[in-house]
Amino acid sequence: MNVAILSIVRASRLVNVLLLLQTRSRMTAGELAEELEVSVRTIYRDVDALAEAGIPIYAERGPHGGVRLVDGYRTRLTGLTAEEAEAVFLSGVPGPAAELGLGTVVAAARLKVMAALPPELRTRAGRVAERFHLDAPGWFQSSDEVHYLELIAGAVWEAQRVQITYQRGERAGTVERTIEPLGLVLKGGVWYVVARTSDSIRTYRVSRVLEAALLAERFVRPEGFDLAAHWEESRTAYERGVQRIDVLVRLPADQLSHFGDAAGDRAMADSSRSADPADPDFVRLRLAFDWADEAIAAVLRLPDAVEVIEPAWLRQAIVDSARRILARYSEGSAVALPG
Repeated sequence: MNVAILSIVRASRLVNVLLLLQTRSRMTAGELAEELEVSVRTIYRDVDALAEAGIPIYAERGPHGGVRLVDGYRTRLTGLTAEEAEAVFLSGVPGPAAELGLGTVVAAARLKVMAALPPELRTRAGRVAERFHLDAPGWFQSSDEVHYLELIAGAVWEAQRVQITYQRGERAGTVERTIEPLGLVLKGGVWYVVARTSDSIRTYRVSRVLEAALLAERFVRPEGFDLAAHWEESRTAYERGVQRIDVLVRLPADQLSHFGDAAGDRAMADSSRSADPADPDFVRLRLAFDWADEAIAAVLRLPDAVEVIEPAWLRQAIVDSARRILARYSEGSAVALPG
């Protein structure tokens, strides 16, 4: 690490020492060291450096001692109302920030805001952070693996072209694209990159980027491009014009009440039910999915008693998946089932 970077790191740490003390009034050197992930000796050197710079900081010895600032010393953010202070902490989304490589930056920013707030606003902002938490993905769903999100986010900031290998869908194969990333959108726990290609502005799901590499060329953003307005317009057009995938399934009537948990709320919202002509104890449901791979994943979660009637390609996809699973678990010696 060169001298310039070391100086930046130390300057940032000195500011954080100051802000931590403004927020918590008194901390031991050990507590500061643990918070900032440095040694106690480093903290003492930082305290000396701050004192030499004219900051009214001092250390108290004894069992109730610690590092403190002179009472009344602080910087303040002016103009924040109580509601605005609460909104700052309600808007913090640590998971997505960490995925973007900004986890420590967001934490530091919130610390700076908290340290600068007057006591009455600090209390209200702290209560919001303690009482509200945003967990974007739905139940039984984990966030997509987004291996190249941080790289793409950097390209968005720097207006830098990116070469990607993109998985178009379960059956559509992969394509190579050179994109000019204009912005990132987080919707329903899923990251999307809005990017310009040679002929248009398109949206790509970041989890489907299989490979990505920054290119040396930079690009000029379209004049007046509004990410939020573009997303709203494209989302509305997609929902209005998308050709959804119809799936017809057959299942026992007594399992219908539990079926929705496996199929998903969106698929069930537009579902239609009819009697099964072959067996009065069975019913048929027609479901709609947005994507082929979404439909495949959903039907593989369904109970054994559920049968997919159509489309034929989805029945074949289930067979292919079952064969792969059988081959995987048939390797080696057979194991007797318990009981």
